[in-house]
Amino acid sequence: MRTLTLFWAILLLFSCQTVKQDKAGISSSQITIFDNELTIEGLDRPRTIRVYTPPGYADGDQNYPVIYMHDGQNLFEDSTSFAGEWGVDENLDSISKINGLDLIVVGIDNGGENRIHELTAWDHPRYGKAEGKAYMEFIVNTVKPFIDSKFRTKPERQHTAIMGSSLGGLISHYAIYEYPEVFSKAGIFSPSYWWGKGPFDQVEQKKLPNDTRLAFLMGGKEGDNMVKPMQQMVSKILANGHSDTNLTSIINPEGEHNEKLWRSEFQEAILWLFQ
Repeated sequence: MRTLTLFWAILLLFSCQTVKQDKAGISSSQITIFDNELTIEGLDRPRTIRVYTPPGYADGDQNYPVIYMHDGQNLFEDSTSFAGEWGVDENLDSISKINGLDLIVVGIDNGGENRIHELTAWDHPRYGKAEGKAYMEFIVNTVKPFIDSKFRTKPERQHTAIMGSSLGGLISHYAIYEYPEVFSKAGIFSPSYWWGKGPFDQVEQKKLPNDTRLAFLMGGKEGDNMVKPMQQMVSKILANGHSDTNLTSIINPEGEHNEKLWRSEFQEAILWLFQ
């Protein structure tokens, strides 16, 4: 396995990183933005939350499953993204039309220069203090109750997912293992498992409920330092007894570490997670 160069590490850490934050940006009437209305307890950082509601939400009384996603600036709007958007709203509108699956998505903005700390749950000798525990407590104890009170959600774990890419994939791994009573599904895209032993130790120490669904994705062009650790993690989770019918792992041979890959695989992952 080739050595992770400083350049590659910086690229991975700061992809989906600091974005244009002069305005929240609105991509459609289906996006509601709560601009710095909630604060991460213990870190004293206000955070913008972006909420997508499915077609027909405003005219009905149905309740919907919810996906909580990291790097909210990159989900819906090019103008606020780091390197292009995921097209979450367009993708979900398409899923609604073709497959009849309707979901709410809650995008939690990243913390800019603090992103590297907030999206990691294990300290790193080079990159410093992890703040992922406080960040996930914020999502579980502040954001989720806020969303459940303002939107017609299905709040139970079987209807609740967590999803992210890169460091967002890493913190999504942490979340599904730390809060199995809250989340039953996780989309773990391009996870930064090179970070260290923490997530591997977590898998050894904890076992997920068998109905937990895990969707892994990696681009074949992301490099051995990304691909191999994910393959090792998938093998470890299965060896720990998790059902292979509730885990999917895709390596897109042409995929690179960017929003283009994550956008292209989003629909398939969502349909599998919520089938």
